[in-house]
Amino acid sequence: MNSSSLSRRRFLTAAAVPALAASATTAVAQTSPAPPSSKVVTPPEGKRLLLSCKLGMITAESGGKKLSLADRLSMAAEAGLDGVDLDQAADYTAEQARDAVRQSGVFVHNAINHAHWQKRLTSANAADRDTGRANIEHCIRVSHAAGGSGVLIVVGSGGDGTPQETADRARNEIRRLLPLAAIYGQPILIENVWNQMFYDHNGKPEQGPEQFIEFVDSFRSPWVGMYYDIGNHWKYGQPSEWIRGFGPRCVKLDVKGFSRAKNEFVDITSPDDDLPWDQVRRALSDIGFSGWATAEVGGGDVARLKKVREQMQKAFGI
Repeated sequence: MNSSSLSRRRFLTAAAVPALAASATTAVAQTSPAPPSSKVVTPPEGKRLLLSCKLGMITAESGGKKLSLADRLSMAAEAGLDGVDLDQAADYTAEQARDAVRQSGVFVHNAINHAHWQKRLTSANAADRDTGRANIEHCIRVSHAAGGSGVLIVVGSGGDGTPQETADRARNEIRRLLPLAAIYGQPILIENVWNQMFYDHNGKPEQGPEQFIEFVDSFRSPWVGMYYDIGNHWKYGQPSEWIRGFGPRCVKLDVKGFSRAKNEFVDITSPDDDLPWDQVRRALSDIGFSGWATAEVGGGDVARLKKVREQMQKAFGI
C-alpha cells in the first residue's frame, strides 16, 4: 500500500469516529429518561418586605384527602403570600423539599425542626445535644435544597442548668455547626422565645435585648443572627427598641399579635392586639430591614391564610 492510500484510509477512519459518537449519543438520548426540571424558583422581585407563613399553618388535608407538600405550598401562593417557612423540615428529605418547590413554583425561604424543644442544645445529656445538632444539620441541607436562606433554631431551655451552663452548651454546639452552615450558605438564626434564656421570665416588662445581642456577638461569625419574633417578647420589652438594638443581626422576622392587657397571643392587628405596630414600622425603617416576615399564628385553608396575609399587610403598612 502506497503512502497516499494509507493517508486516505487514516482520514476516513478518523472522520468516522465523531459520526459514531454522535450516533451513540443519539441512541442514549432516545432511551434515557428526561432529566428533572431545572427551573429555578425565585421570590417576587421589587419588594422590600416579603410575607410568608409557616408550613404548619397550612391545612394538611382537604376533602378527606391528604395533601402533598407541593399542594400545601401552592395554597400559600393562592393566598397571596410570597413564600413559606418549612417548619416541618423533619418530615421531608432535601430531595423532597427541592422537588415540591419545583412542582409548585413556590419559594421556601427557611427550614425549622420543632424537635429543638425536646432534643435541646442546652441539655446536660450529650446524646440529646448530638441529636439536636444532627436535626439542625438536616435543616441546613433541606433549606439549601429548597433554595432557602436560613435555619431557625431555639437554642434550648434555661431549665437545663445555670445561665452560664446553658449558654456555654448552646454556644459549643452552634460553633460545631458553623462550618456546615457556611458551606451551604445557611445562617443559623436564633428565635427569641419563652425558654428562660437571655431575658428574665418573671421580670419587669421593659427589658432590653442586650443578653441576646451578647450571645449572638460571642460567635463573631456572619453565620449567626436573629430570627426576631416581634410578638413573643412584647410582654417583656418594646419591639422597636429590640429591633434597633439588633440592627443587622435581625435577619428575619416572625409575626404574631399579643395582648399585654389580656396576657395572651391574639390575631395580628386584631382589636385585642396592643402591640405598637407603628413603632415597629419606624424601627424596621431605621435599620433598613429587608427580607422575610413570617406569620406564626393559627392557620387553616386558603381563606384563613388570606386573612393572615391581610393582617400582616396592615401591620407593616403595605
